[in-house]
Amino acid sequence: MQDIAQPLLRWFDENKRILPFRTQKTPYRVWVSEVMLQQTRVAAVLPYYERFMQALPTVQALAACPPEKLAKLWEGLGYYSRARNLQKAAQAVVEHHGGELPANYEALRALPGIGDYTAGAVASLAFGLPCVAVDGNVLRVWSRLNADGADVLLPATKRRMAAEVQAAQPPQRPGDFNEALMELGALVCLPNGEPLCAQCPWGDICLARKQGRQALLPVKAPRKTRRVFPYTAALVLRAGPQPALLLEQRPSSGLLAGLWQPLLFEGTLGQADMRRALAARGVQGLAKDALSLPPAKHVFTHLEWHMTGWCFFCTQDAPLPAGCAFAAPDQLAAQYAVPGAFRAYRQYAEKMLRTSCKTGGYGL
Repeated sequence: MQDIAQPLLRWFDENKRILPFRTQKTPYRVWVSEVMLQQTRVAAVLPYYERFMQALPTVQALAACPPEKLAKLWEGLGYYSRARNLQKAAQAVVEHHGGELPANYEALRALPGIGDYTAGAVASLAFGLPCVAVDGNVLRVWSRLNADGADVLLPATKRRMAAEVQAAQPPQRPGDFNEALMELGALVCLPNGEPLCAQCPWGDICLARKQGRQALLPVKAPRKTRRVFPYTAALVLRAGPQPALLLEQRPSSGLLAGLWQPLLFEGTLGQADMRRALAARGVQGLAKDALSLPPAKHVFTHLEWHMTGWCFFCTQDAPLPAGCAFAAPDQLAAQYAVPGAFRAYRQYAEKMLRTSCKTGGYGL
């Protein structure tokens, strides 16, 4: 299948998107972009990538970045362990590789948080090494090209397809070949809806197209049903001349480690139960008024949070519970990293805080 590379590369040269990590292709920029793009769309990544590069333009800057600043830069992008692993790897690069990413697949693979895909992507795109980078786009394209009905979620299938891609990879342009496969999957051989076969450089040789099986491939075993966890969030807003939202910091390990959130309680709680839970948490000075908030849902990889919410108001002199902070509007915007799971409740709190700043109250 060596002859399939040229039509793909011609298509890529003519149709590839102009992206910041392609126009300035340094090992560091390639690495950061590839980590950000894992399970995240390009359009969503671009503003984060630009902001990240402005704040942390070098490996050394990333290695030395305060964790709170790093979390804030990553806020809303999800999969926060990626950011923590990026920093661990950057620190290892500074300590063991003189501040330069190693131009070696095995050395890249040994860095914290770097798996087969990321090591292959950096090695091929940044250093021109003959390595493969097989992600979901590549597996989909390859399955359809060969009408391959094997389950692409199985490690054995991934290894076999990676070997096949490697055999087809032209030695002169390994990085471009990898990137072209990913681009073809993103722009033409689409995951949802009808693939744009008429625009595909492999349209005439694609076995799935010849057999009319594009929509049936790739094959993926059904995922296990996600576990659902009910929670109730409490937006506690401080009244007075210095309005603020009460936040608590999550544990330093586990899901959303170290990030800040509204006070969160297990189960679906009514107002009376919430008041008791807040009192037990050390929240004092609550007003009689409270507002019920619409439900919200957040889907993680293996679980879902189904949340209800309440908005409470506390006095200006209410004491600060342990492990918490009152975040003023400017601090909420610039300092405290709140995960996207609470986006709807955060937006409501920000609206209320803006109202209080303008009018001196919450308009109840």
